Amino acid sequence: MVAPAERKVVLVTRRTRLEELVAKYHSVAQARFYIEHLGADFSDYLAEHETYVTAKQVVGAVLQAHGRFQAIERWFLPNFIFAPDDVVVALGQDGLVANTVKYLDGQPVIGVNPDPYRWDGILLPFEPRDLRTILPEVLLDQREHKTVTMAEARLSDGQRLLAVNDLFIGPRSHTSARYEIELGQRKEVQSSSGLIVSTGLGSTAWMKSVVTGSLAIAAEFGRADNLSPYTTAPWDAPFLQFAVREPFPSKSSQASLVYGLVDAAHPLRLRSLMPENGVIFSDGIEADFVAFNSGVEARIGVAEQIGRIIV
Repeated sequence: MVAPAERKVVLVTRRTRLEELVAKYHSVAQARFYIEHLGADFSDYLAEHETYVTAKQVVGAVLQAHGRFQAIERWFLPNFIFAPDDVVVALGQDGLVANTVKYLDGQPVIGVNPDPYRWDGILLPFEPRDLRTILPEVLLDQREHKTVTMAEARLSDGQRLLAVNDLFIGPRSHTSARYEIELGQRKEVQSSSGLIVSTGLGSTAWMKSVVTGSLAIAAEFGRADNLSPYTTAPWDAPFLQFAVREPFPSKSSQASLVYGLVDAAHPLRLRSLMPENGVIFSDGIEADFVAFNSGVEARIGVAEQIGRIIV
């Protein structure tokens, strides 16, 4: 077992909106001109950036005192190799925590909210000043954590993708997706705007909006009395939920298998009927995708890996 002082801490950061603008327009002055030309408040970009830089300095001082740490930006996550005993600190927002967890295999993640006045931080229970107290406990494995179930898409062409919140399966652009869907003994061909497959953690996000909208539409048709209210699932739920968005019934497509639960014994199977532009992406990040075009089959289920978020 590695001694606490020898455990490496990996700090995961992200670019601020100001840094993204400077990367695109090459200077703060050009970025200011662009934003103010659109009538927006550039001071908000500056304030957000300064707050994040200050938070990073506070966190960095704690990690410097620890000694063994490494800082990486979000974009480097797919290429970074984490050691089994690493401790990971993600300096907010929530999406950064989710995006970090799916590249881990049980290493603990400390979500730090750099700007509590700006971000709600469901996955960010700590502020920068808390890290000095929290980190020693985590290094000793004496801090409580929540286990997070992840979703997994395995494709017949060898591709694989994990999700902490949800998977989207459908078209790259605003067109119709065509595919064959199978769950247990039920199978049908569908045309829709895509599917959402949600974990317990993700049940508070995209899935909630999809189901809430569907229930509201049903209520307008006078069918609310027979409908159960939407409830979220626990973060460690041993199942996933899926919902089909805007299914279109026609002579060649059906729309009855539009919602269900997926677990180890009942994976969701999909076969693409899209000649091009079919994708599967995770956690709302469209750039993090695998191609899902004609003939490719996808098996969607609960991943073996779990996430550990410190609380």
